[in-house]
Amino acid sequence: MTPLGTGKRSPLDWTLFVILTCLWASAYPCTRLAVSAGAPELGLPPEVVTSARLTLGAIILLIAAFATRQTWPPLKDVKRWGAMCVMGLVGTAAPFYVITTAQKTVDSSLAALYVAASPLFVAALAHFFFKDERMTWRKALGLVIGFGGVAILFGPEAVRGIGSASTVAQALCLLGTLFYTIHTILARGAPSMPPIVLSAGFVTFGAISSWFGLITVDFASLNPQPSAILGVIGLGIGPTALASMLYMQLVARTSATFLSLTGYTIPVVSALIGFLAFGEVQSWHAIIAFLFILAGVWVSQQSGKSKSRPVTEDA
Repeated sequence: MTPLGTGKRSPLDWTLFVILTCLWASAYPCTRLAVSAGAPELGLPPEVVTSARLTLGAIILLIAAFATRQTWPPLKDVKRWGAMCVMGLVGTAAPFYVITTAQKTVDSSLAALYVAASPLFVAALAHFFFKDERMTWRKALGLVIGFGGVAILFGPEAVRGIGSASTVAQALCLLGTLFYTIHTILARGAPSMPPIVLSAGFVTFGAISSWFGLITVDFASLNPQPSAILGVIGLGIGPTALASMLYMQLVARTSATFLSLTGYTIPVVSALIGFLAFGEVQSWHAIIAFLFILAGVWVSQQSGKSKSRPVTEDA
C-alpha cells in the first residue's frame, strides 16, 4: 500500500482514476434516463430502478467474488454480516432510492453537486464516532464554509417554496447525501474483511431489501422507452459493479486520500455529461455554491491526514 496522500502516481494510476470518476459520474445521467425526467410515463419508477440496479450489480459482484475464490465470514460472525446488512440497507438502497426519486425533477448535474457535500457531513459526524477525527478550528471553519455553499445551493427561493416538487427533490438530494455519509461512517467502523467481499455483501443486502419496494409497483401500467431500460442496465454495470471492482484495484495501488479526489471531479464530469447529453446548464448560484463546497472540503481536510482504512464510495 502506498503511503497516504497523492504522491507521485503513474500514468496507469491516473488513467484508472479518470475511468473511475467517469463511472461514478455516469450514475446521475443514467438515472435521468432510467426515470425519464420530464416524462415519467416513459420511464421506470424509482422502486424498479433502484432494485434493478442493485440486483444487477450484486450478481456481477458475487460472480467476481466467487470467481476469485474470496473467503467469506462464517455465518455465525454476526458483526461482519450485520455490518454488511446495515450498509446495504442504510448506505446503499436508501440513498439510491431517494436520489433516484429526486432526479425525476432535479437535473443530474445538480444532484451530483449536492452529493459533493458528503465529505462535509462525514467530517461533522466523524467527530462523535472516531477519536482521531475530533473537530479542530480549521475543520470547523471548513464546515461553515461548505455548509454555506449547501445553503446557497438550496437557495432562498427554495425555502420560500417549501412543499414544491423542486424543493422536495432538493431535500431528497440532501437526505441521500446524509445516507452516503452514514454509509462511510459504518464502513469505517466495520470489522475488517476483503474489499470485494464487503462490496458484494452490502450490495447484495441492498438488492434484497429493495425487492420489497416492488410490491407497490403496478407493472401492468409500465411502458418504459428503450433509453430507460438502457439507463438501468448502465447503472447496474457501471457505477454499481465495475466502479466497485475498479475502486478496490486502485485502493491496492494507491490510497484512500488519492481516491478522495473523486469528490472534486465527479460533479464536474457529471455536469459536463449533463450539458452534452441533455443540455443541462446550472445557474450561477449553483456554480458559486459548488465552489464554496469545494473550499469547505479543502479547508476541513487540512487539519491532518485521515488514519482510517479505505472504504467503498457509491454514486
